[in-house]
Amino acid sequence: MENLEQKIQQIEERNKKVEADKAWETSWTRRLLLAVFTYLAIGVYLWVIEIQRPWLNAIVPAVAFKLSTLTMPFFKKIWLKRKKQNDN
Repeated sequence: MENLEQKIQQIEERNKKVEADKAWETSWTRRLLLAVFTYLAIGVYLWVIEIQRPWLNAIVPAVAFKLSTLTMPFFKKIWLKRKKQNDN
């Protein structure tokens, strides 16, 4: 009986970790950090290769990356719906 209780406790702990990971993955904090780090990385790269106005030019790819990550849940729903239909 103790073994069963331990397994249940392990499952509950795992579920808490999964829920926390999911909360992080969908948080606006993570999304904002991704946008900022993407912008900085592209800006530094453009500055190093001596592109004119690197910080201004870094906006477009950073915004494009952000938009692509924001639309993923929408496309995931479509993909899952089609997959479910094909599996049946």
